[in-house]
Amino acid sequence: MKKLMIVSFAMTLLMSVVALAQYGAQQPDTNKSGTSMKAVSITGTISDDGKMFVSDKDAKSWTISNPAAVKGHEGHHVILQAQLNADAGEVHVISLKMAKASM
Repeated sequence: MKKLMIVSFAMTLLMSVVALAQYGAQQPDTNKSGTSMKAVSITGTISDDGKMFVSDKDAKSWTISNPAAVKGHEGHHVILQAQLNADAGEVHVISLKMAKASM
């Protein structure tokens, strides 16, 4: 009977540790303010100084948080893969490619 109690206690402890490890391994996909930081595709134009981005969809202006990522594309119409922070009005560029000219 004593062995059964020890084995049951050990199994309970082991399961608790495993559950805690799984819970701690989950990383939420949000920043401090709770806005989504998933990568999205957005089309628009980069400003001439490379610090702002204007979306084609709603003409909203975004501050580029990492302007070095768009160096050489100032004034160009591009498609960004980026993380948007709507609360701060910022866009963090992950990658970009030139948008095709409209016909």
